[in-house]
Amino acid sequence: MTFLNQINRLIMELNTNQTAARLLKTGGTILGTVVLAFIGIKIGEALINRVFRPGDQKLYFDERRILTLRTLAKSLLRYVTYFIVGFTILGQLAEFARTDLKGFLAGAGILGVALGFGAQSLLRDVITGFFILLENQYAVGEYITTGNFSGFVEEIELRVTKLRDWGGEYHIIPNGQISAVTNHSRGSMRALVEVGIAYEEDIDKAISVMEEVSEKVRNELRDVIVEGPEVLGVVDLGPSEVVIRTIAKTKPMEQWRVERELRKRFKGAFDRAGIEIPYPRRVVITPGPGQDRKELTDRHSRTETVGGE
Repeated sequence: MTFLNQINRLIMELNTNQTAARLLKTGGTILGTVVLAFIGIKIGEALINRVFRPGDQKLYFDERRILTLRTLAKSLLRYVTYFIVGFTILGQLAEFARTDLKGFLAGAGILGVALGFGAQSLLRDVITGFFILLENQYAVGEYITTGNFSGFVEEIELRVTKLRDWGGEYHIIPNGQISAVTNHSRGSMRALVEVGIAYEEDIDKAISVMEEVSEKVRNELRDVIVEGPEVLGVVDLGPSEVVIRTIAKTKPMEQWRVERELRKRFKGAFDRAGIEIPYPRRVVITPGPGQDRKELTDRHSRTETVGGE
């Protein structure tokens, strides 16, 4: 009730010159604080960009680490500035209401409860973000999967992580909701290609053709291939095809490129060698003139499926 009584008293005094002057002073101070904060953030971000430049990395701090530290520093700058501005505004409002800041916040009970709940969520997000950075779980520029979201990390802040997926969609995920992360950009990745050939084909010939193709791909893509490609041999006998597997180890995010190239070249090499890759095909024999349909059905008519997946 004390807070409401103070508000009523201020409304009754609005007609006096003294109250108008105080109101003008308070408004000017708040406006000036907001403007200075905006300018300070812009200057601070420019300095951070200058200090954390990817070309200046040393030792452990590679380019991705530098970009991560840059986004984190900007996040800290904004949060500290918002915190200072918020308490400055609250202090000015408390001074205008002729009470101290504790009494002002205690009077605004509903606001205090809301701030309390918000602080709990904020604290959880900040603590999780701190451990993500401390343990170096992922960095800016890496491709990760967390929950239902996958994408490249564009920013890591104390409270949120921002992802951009293959479709260009931008995901903002509170750090407190990140319980498990799959990092696709650490260590060697595996490229796996499986090709089916018809049962009538010579398996050894097909493997020989695939090994020749693999050798050419290894020489041409040596900048992204760490190991292989290696033709493992027959891994499955399907309903209409013999499956032959090839694997390779690649640099992060290059496994899909190597798989695409292998599939393309295997298909071309099989066509040149006359090796058939099975596909669904149906052959139907119908009776000709003078033939009995029932006799043909009993003796010759058939429906067969050649190949298939």
